[in-house]
Amino acid sequence: MVFNPIKPALLMLMYFSALTGIIYPLIVTFSAQAFLPRQANGSLIIDDNNQALGSELIGQAFSRPEYFWGRPSATSPHPYNAGASSGANQGPANPALLEAVQTRIKALRNADPKNTKPIPVDLVTASASGLDPDISPAAAVFQIERIAAARHLPVPKVQELVKRYTEPRLWRILGEPRVNVLKLNLALDQRLK
Repeated sequence: MVFNPIKPALLMLMYFSALTGIIYPLIVTFSAQAFLPRQANGSLIIDDNNQALGSELIGQAFSRPEYFWGRPSATSPHPYNAGASSGANQGPANPALLEAVQTRIKALRNADPKNTKPIPVDLVTASASGLDPDISPAAAVFQIERIAAARHLPVPKVQELVKRYTEPRLWRILGEPRVNVLKLNLALDQRLK
């Protein structure tokens, strides 16, 4: 008797297709919606009118002087394009990276000519994903005086806001302290309490 491997192979294909293509995704989707619905739906920040203002997980382009600016984005065709997450893929020896960093330094200096503090690296280099929603506390502190002047606010008030929106390391050991730019800017606009 000759063994025919086609029938068991087709049965295994159908079984694993149903398991991994239908059953598993349904279980994961149901579990996420039941136990973590906000996160499963994109960690959206919703205003009082039930309008989505953005996601906590994806950066947004802020360029006006009265707002905190996030990390540069290398996505195309426009910054913070979640459909095209990518870094610039430029190494430290690449002249294009040096040129991009120098352009960003010049823009920061032109936006706040009185600020002579060293510029934090995360304000002039893109993240690996190009979608980073957070900046370092040092990057937020670097921008405080520009924002206070543009909004006609006392510097201590903006400092306190940065302190309030600085998130610590996860479980006090993982990652670095960070500031979510969107949340901080919404707080500046007094939309987020």
